[in-house]
Amino acid sequence: MTEENKTPEEHEPDYRFTLANERTFLAWIRTALALLAGSVAIVQLVPDFGIPEGRQLLAALLAIISVGVVAGSALRWRSSQQAMRRDAPLPSTLMPWLLALGVIVVGLVVMGLIVAYGVNTRG
Repeated sequence: MTEENKTPEEHEPDYRFTLANERTFLAWIRTALALLAGSVAIVQLVPDFGIPEGRQLLAALLAIISVGVVAGSALRWRSSQQAMRRDAPLPSTLMPWLLALGVIVVGLVVMGLIVAYGVNTRG
């Protein structure tokens, strides 16, 4: 943000806090990329669960969670940056809870598919 675009109550925060905020954002992005890579790996490498849609369901869940993490991390980065510029308290976030819930759902789906259908290693 340039000086003329800042509102009077805003100021440039200590660069260490800005860089820490950026590192947190990048950690969320790495998490999203890992989820997306897992999505691709499930479709390409995991044996059939007995129902062809099983792999696609898991891959879709992971991809949806990945997109949610990217969107949430960008919003979180922006709101944290604005709070630091205004000397306001950092906003709370549901991101860790939502990510945990998403991974729990994927885990339950995997366990359900394995219990119901086993794993078909013949391809």
